[in-house]
Amino acid sequence: MRGLLPLSRGLCALSRAARARAVGFRGGFYGTQSINKAQPSFGLLFDIDGVLVRGRLPIPAAKKAFSKLVNSQGQFVVPVVFVTNAGNCLRQTKAAQLSHILGVQIAPDQVIMSHSPLRMFKKYHNKCVLVSGQGPVLEIAKNLGFNNVISIDMLRESFPLLDMVDHNRRPKLPSSPVGNLPKVEAVVLFGEPIRWETNLQLIIDVLLTGGNLSSVHQTQKTPHLPLLACNMDLIRWLKCCYCLLSRFGHGTFLVCLENIYKKITGEELKYEALMGKPSELTYHFAEYLIRCQAMEREWKNPITSLYAIGDNLMTDIYGANLYNRYLEERLARTNPKAVAKIATAAGSTAAIPEVDEVENMWESEFALPSATSCKSILVCTGVYNPKAEVPTDAHQCIKETVFHGHRDFRFDPALVEPGHIVKDVFEAVEIIFEQEKFSPQ
Repeated sequence: MRGLLPLSRGLCALSRAARARAVGFRGGFYGTQSINKAQPSFGLLFDIDGVLVRGRLPIPAAKKAFSKLVNSQGQFVVPVVFVTNAGNCLRQTKAAQLSHILGVQIAPDQVIMSHSPLRMFKKYHNKCVLVSGQGPVLEIAKNLGFNNVISIDMLRESFPLLDMVDHNRRPKLPSSPVGNLPKVEAVVLFGEPIRWETNLQLIIDVLLTGGNLSSVHQTQKTPHLPLLACNMDLIRWLKCCYCLLSRFGHGTFLVCLENIYKKITGEELKYEALMGKPSELTYHFAEYLIRCQAMEREWKNPITSLYAIGDNLMTDIYGANLYNRYLEERLARTNPKAVAKIATAAGSTAAIPEVDEVENMWESEFALPSATSCKSILVCTGVYNPKAEVPTDAHQCIKETVFHGHRDFRFDPALVEPGHIVKDVFEAVEIIFEQEKFSPQ
């Protein structure tokens, strides 16, 4: 995982296009002129589940909050993005769902799914990629810009003997590989699949054969194919009639994949990129979309502050604080050769490109963040339980908490300390407007 760095070159290209067409924010409820005289210099990053909605029902405070955020013309008075770790649908679908539930028109370019930053990884868009997950994975991949995509099911059909765990699915008669698929050049993991044993087996097969399933496994020390993973949540929370249930998430699937690969090869599985909260990639992409909105509305003030509102300490708060640390340390350094050190200090333990490569990636000012801070706000309407017993030394308590984050992210107690704890999202918006001295006309 290379933190923010692989995203920057893609951001450069997209930013140039944005100057011409404002990445889809043309017309519609955004318009081309800001009706309000108030000029925001901040943007809002909303988690969805537990902050704005529970299942398919709005949290009452959410509609109250949006009465302050949307004017009589249906325009947002500040730039807003909705950041979710869900990844089993298109952003257009999620935007339509949110618009219906909240009664506010939300554009697809305001929604960041766990896989949304993949739009920036253009160097893989023309390669043959294997995708894993559930939902319309082929459609999602093509919507993100991938042009040559195969699924686990397509792989099974071409190589029917490889899926051997379920005896009921084994071929009844001897068969030979069909082998009509191109060589896999990269693997993209969207989210937890339905049949884990099939997905684990075939992904390992692809990694050990270099993408050519007609060849034998190579377990000696060799670099494996590029692997890009979305959504690192170890567990996901489901609301049932009597409580919140924790269920295995995609992070658990990644733990299985990583350990199987290491057990077979003796080597660590390496990621080209990890995205979804709390990855810096996701927050960098969110900040970019915030700036695009401000540019389309012709707001002159640079967006210098971000506020991330969530209900989960280990994803929403950790991610916002991690990105804030990155922004603070970047601001303190003027030498671009320090970018690698910044990424390491921000909590990523993965490999960093050489200095010359870093300089090339950061060649466009528009690709660099304009924000200088990302403040975290924790609400009590989701998975966070404000009624839980808190020891006298809360700081020590957090240190003893089991870290559910991905192995490539360093645990630091300071990263799970929210800037504010509030009752609900309406209180969060009120605090932000007060701190920013913002009063839309």
